Amino acid sequence: MRNETKPTERRTKFRFPIHRELRYKLLEDDTIVAAGVGETVDVSSGGVGMMVDQPLALGAFVELSISWPVLLDASCPMRLIVFGRVVRHEGRLTACTIDKYEFRTQARKLQVATPIRTDTMLQRWADGIRKESIKARAAV
Repeated sequence: MRNETKPTERRTKFRFPIHRELRYKLLEDDTIVAAGVGETVDVSSGGVGMMVDQPLALGAFVELSISWPVLLDASCPMRLIVFGRVVRHEGRLTACTIDKYEFRTQARKLQVATPIRTDTMLQRWADGIRKESIKARAAV
């Protein structure tokens, strides 16, 4: 028998191969610095693997809007909104955590050019994470 070494698996959650359209926004220093499109490669309860149109900065806060394959009440399209951080990338293949998520309904008709939302949900979430981090460091 050969003694083969397997690469160490970093993931603690099983990833499900699922290919869905996604849109993303990247936040650095309270500013949205990038937005684009891509496709999920796999999803788990802890993270998302995806192919995106440009490399994303490690550690940056990210918001993903992923098309959901199941209709609400058999008629209304849904989107999974994910908030997390970019943890890995190799070229266009990128992975991020899922720190918070929610489901939203989406327009029934495909819009030609969907504008980037100007609300500050991503910024508010990132500010909350930063404040928790500061409190944790102060408590030590």
